[in-house]
Amino acid sequence: MEHSRSKAVTVLDTPTSTAKPAHMSDAEWRARLELAACYRVFDHLGWVEMIFNHITVRVPGEDGHLLINPFGLTYDEVTASNLVKIDFDGNILSDSDWPINEAGLLIHSVIHANRPDAHCIMHTHTTAGTGVACLRGGLDPDNFYSAQLHDMVAYHDFEGITVAPEEKPRLVADLGDRTLMILRNHGLLALGPTLPAAFAALWTLQRACEIQLAAQSSGQPLMPVSEEAAVRSTRESFQLGDRTEAGRTLFDALRRRIDRIAPDYAV
Repeated sequence: MEHSRSKAVTVLDTPTSTAKPAHMSDAEWRARLELAACYRVFDHLGWVEMIFNHITVRVPGEDGHLLINPFGLTYDEVTASNLVKIDFDGNILSDSDWPINEAGLLIHSVIHANRPDAHCIMHTHTTAGTGVACLRGGLDPDNFYSAQLHDMVAYHDFEGITVAPEEKPRLVADLGDRTLMILRNHGLLALGPTLPAAFAALWTLQRACEIQLAAQSSGQPLMPVSEEAAVRSTRESFQLGDRTEAGRTLFDALRRRIDRIAPDYAV
């Protein structure tokens, strides 16, 4: 990933956005707009699994409250206003005609509760991500993207569809203080202090998985990356600069694209 010294271009106020509901804080509405845009970005990138998978963010200023997608809607149907506000126990706190995904509640609530630095958590079942999750050796460190994730990836063994409460402590213990986790035989998980930071980490892991499977499909020996080079690559990666703004430029560029092609997320 190349670094840019030019002035960053930020997301403009979305002219198609509906007025903020009177009962809602400005901070919550901004969080809803950003999260809804993120669901549309995932849809645009093909990081979708029909009505399944989930992205959550904390509601700013409301301890223990999260925003999550309505279960039953595809990602291209998610909007700022139909996101569901819940607490860590899964109680729905906003007006909604839709339920929430129970696996999403279990995974996200326990990590948010135990990782106060996790403002945003993302979970995917992409073909490349789940493919690597099914490999005994997991993520190979020998490509440009995986080399930027040195000591950032945790692993959690497959126990089922992730709806059993007894799995919670093992999820937390396996994640530890890492930013990324490969759920074996299952998929990928990323978290971050901001939504763009989580997105940047997940995008890097997703690309690492894609390149790994492409390289392995050749049947040729892989060119190794030294641990020294991987440590340096991780240190130099944009993800490890200002952690609160990591990936902001990347995500904002994609959000501007969504503003052009699918602005109805902002209603």
